[in-house]
Amino acid sequence: MARSSKGDGWAPERRIRMARTTDGAQVAAIYRPSVTDAATSFEIEPPDGAEMARRIESVLAVAPWLVCAGPHGDLVGYAYAARHRERAAYQWSVDVTVYIRSDHHRRGVGRALYGVLLDLLRLQGFYVAHAGITLPNAGSVGLHEALGFRPVGVYPAVGWKHGAWRDVGWWQLPLRERPAAPASPLPLRQAQALDAWPAGLRD
Repeated sequence: MARSSKGDGWAPERRIRMARTTDGAQVAAIYRPSVTDAATSFEIEPPDGAEMARRIESVLAVAPWLVCAGPHGDLVGYAYAARHRERAAYQWSVDVTVYIRSDHHRRGVGRALYGVLLDLLRLQGFYVAHAGITLPNAGSVGLHEALGFRPVGVYPAVGWKHGAWRDVGWWQLPLRERPAAPASPLPLRQAQALDAWPAGLRD
């Protein structure tokens, strides 16, 4: 699936597609600096390609995991959604996250990935998306708020990373009007069979 937008640094040769387990090594490489060099992720040891492949498979059982590929197949970013919590009453809520390769920051990749991801979540029947952001992180806050996320609270000093206690802020985006009695969200495979689901995101 191609996506273009004038003026935001987006290159038309980039393509957004569903992640595959074979993307594990490249996804792990994109994620690693957020673990080793920053407090963005609260993991301490960066997962390897095999572990990322396992996570991709697990997420795809529920919701989309998208990657953005360059003209030669190299990945420059990814975004996915996961259950907000496991208990049944949370089933209409998801957490979303996006990671971009360091040499592709501020080129429209994050906005493009999220744009596609949020549309797919609406088709599945989810009603609200949440994003947790380790603070401070002006770039991530700016991206989420530009897409309509609004702050709903902060967990103060909730994690210890790189020698300091870290706050995590939470942002929320309503995806659709909430009915009085919602139907359960569609499993990903069932949603992919919908006519409205983009043909290029069915594998």
